[in-house]
Amino acid sequence: MKKLYIFLVLLMMSVHLFAQSGSIKGTVHSADGKPAAFVTISIKNSQKGAFSGEDGSFTIKNVKVGQHTLVISYTGAKTLFQTVTVEDDKVSTIQIALQETASQLNEVVVEGAKTRTINKRPISIGKLPVPAMDLPQGIAIIGHEMLENQQVQRLSDVVKDINGVYMASMRAGTQETFNARGYGFSSSNMFKNGARVNSGVMPEMSSLERVEILKGSAAILYGNVAPGAVMNMVTKQPKFNFGGEVNLRAGSFGLFKPSVDIYGPINSRVAYRVNGTFETADSYRDQVHSKRYYVNPSLLFKLSDRTELLVQGDYLKHDFTPDFGIGSINNTKIADVPRNTFFGTPWQYAHTQQSTAGVNLKHKFNEGWSLNAMVSYQNYNRDYYSTERIQADSTGKWVRPLNRTYNTEDYYVAQVDINGKFKTGNVEHNVLAGVDADRYNTVAYSYNQPTTYDTINILDLSKYKQRQDIPDASRIRSVTSPISRVGVYVQDLVRITPKLNVLAGVRYSYLQNEAPVTKDLKTGAETKGKSKYDQAFSPRVGIVYKVKPNMAFFASYSNSFTPNNGIDVDSANLKPSIIDQYEIGMKNDFVKGKLSVNVTAYRIKNNNYAQTAPFQKDGVTPNNNANLKALIGETLSQGVELDINGHPLPGLDVIAGYSYNNITIEGTSDRTGGSTKGERLVGNPNHTANASVFYTIQKASLKGLRFGVGYYYIGQRYAGWNNTVNQAQKYNRLISVPGFSTLDFTAGYSFKRFSVLAKVSNITNTYNYYVHENYSINPIPPTQVTGTVAYKF
Repeated sequence: MKKLYIFLVLLMMSVHLFAQSGSIKGTVHSADGKPAAFVTISIKNSQKGAFSGEDGSFTIKNVKVGQHTLVISYTGAKTLFQTVTVEDDKVSTIQIALQETASQLNEVVVEGAKTRTINKRPISIGKLPVPAMDLPQGIAIIGHEMLENQQVQRLSDVVKDINGVYMASMRAGTQETFNARGYGFSSSNMFKNGARVNSGVMPEMSSLERVEILKGSAAILYGNVAPGAVMNMVTKQPKFNFGGEVNLRAGSFGLFKPSVDIYGPINSRVAYRVNGTFETADSYRDQVHSKRYYVNPSLLFKLSDRTELLVQGDYLKHDFTPDFGIGSINNTKIADVPRNTFFGTPWQYAHTQQSTAGVNLKHKFNEGWSLNAMVSYQNYNRDYYSTERIQADSTGKWVRPLNRTYNTEDYYVAQVDINGKFKTGNVEHNVLAGVDADRYNTVAYSYNQPTTYDTINILDLSKYKQRQDIPDASRIRSVTSPISRVGVYVQDLVRITPKLNVLAGVRYSYLQNEAPVTKDLKTGAETKGKSKYDQAFSPRVGIVYKVKPNMAFFASYSNSFTPNNGIDVDSANLKPSIIDQYEIGMKNDFVKGKLSVNVTAYRIKNNNYAQTAPFQKDGVTPNNNANLKALIGETLSQGVELDINGHPLPGLDVIAGYSYNNITIEGTSDRTGGSTKGERLVGNPNHTANASVFYTIQKASLKGLRFGVGYYYIGQRYAGWNNTVNQAQKYNRLISVPGFSTLDFTAGYSFKRFSVLAKVSNITNTYNYYVHENYSINPIPPTQVTGTVAYKF
């Protein structure tokens, strides 16, 4: 008994000694006293370590008592060693001073980020904290360096660098819409900081840190999205070191755009950032003008070592001239008129405003589990009065139609995601589970304006005298359309072996289109329509096999549905479209991990594709009601994409790609409006290609000098409408639009805090067209010059 007692006492003492531990807490500063973020602090001969946060702070917990050597490392900076003593159940504090200044560290951050290829980086749009190499789908990232180098003005400038995504239309200059792998983006596929945004405005580019594209299926993560891809715009975030930039951009056709960006700490726990801009510009199109105001404030709260809260908002006001381009002749060919000719009225207008506010909460329970939560509100409204689609007869005669609208939308969204890492035996799991909900409340007002304005001849403007007055128009009707959505999803990325990953998951989505309410604004009488409900499960499965650390093959399958809003010509609700997506590919990192070369092949089948109905029920009268839709039949999209991205040499940035896509109508709808089998879907080219190469000279005598070349190609595509079964029109409704290439050249110089950058776009002055509204055609911009002068502090 005595021996047993002695044994137990010794056992308890050993357990106590073994359990003795403490914590190390500290901050890292640059040589000039500013907080240093993302510095690696590790304990020599131990697996424990941490990264410093935006405020330079770090914590290492459960460290054995005794004396330890800290290894402080930072890509491109000198490694430091510092000794610290840890006592039982106590916090040892330490201050670490690097030998580099904040500006030197900022250069190191940029170069350090470039050592990680696109395949090695996790992206927020994927909702999993894993490298893109581990995901069974294609990904694209356009970072702030490329956004600045190309002096992007609109999202269409960014999309030129994203292989397989292209601008499909630009309705009257009101909004840009994009296609990916043959299928159109909508508001459902556009996100800012993870929250859906209305695509009725042209988002401001100066506030963006990067643009992320998740190609292929994203339904399990984001619900009722169209197939092809989703896009997330990530805005600039607050920082705990003071800095910023002021710049002035000016260019051809009256472009004038001053911008400011300021960030810094309020105290050790709160940081801020404010950026904003004003822009005014004319156009290469006569009588077309634009004016924009934008501001984007944000606050970051470090609530604890494990919790941070980001509060942000923005406001955009855009006033501009709607421009429906040069139009078509007899619905069979593009009008042969000068690029600058404007056929609208001198008074037509569009005034849009968008306000957003959001709160993002991130909490880390421990090293394995974390929570991300987000709440967002958005208000959008548009006041619009203009002539519209330019469809002249064979002689050029065109009766100008009028449209007066006012739309407003309130949009609420909330989502919660939980990420967890754990093991079952030797198998590693990376689990994502979440729930999201959103609600739209849209109100559309209609007016009693005349349906037509006057008659002109687009081939000879002297034939008719044009009106100059603004017709009276008053509100007569409003339609309120509430929509609610809820989704629950779970997926698991299972690492079976170091080489083999399997991704499996499922989402349940419920969508409720509440009964629209139409109100007669003269009598006050209300008419209630019919409610519509859709629900579905969306499964996803994928596999990734790593032949070696820098090479992986993947394959995936997903099934989803897209609800189709609106009614058909018989006033019946449209059924949802069911979508099957298959994808295979290969991801590679070359040049010691500095250059990614990825290849993807895909097949996407939509069982019944919906588009705006070309005509009213009689099959002859053109339809101007965007709520009137037609199911045209089954579509099949097949293609291959090649993506090249990286920094193969010091100072050299490369983005390039080629895509082949063929989207065809495979089966006709069982309702009126079914399209002809075998035709390629309008607005989609078979071939696109892009290449952007920028080089910053590294030699001391010329350091700071940079130049770049951008190339963009979009192949032949069709304007007009796809032909339908038993159509009333006796002509081919497709208009072939030839492919075209543009070439841009950029040069700049940076000296200390100053920089100047100039770009000549479309050097060859290529003349081609953007297609919008089917028979309305807008010519692309001619050669333009843009310059930016900036000062960073």
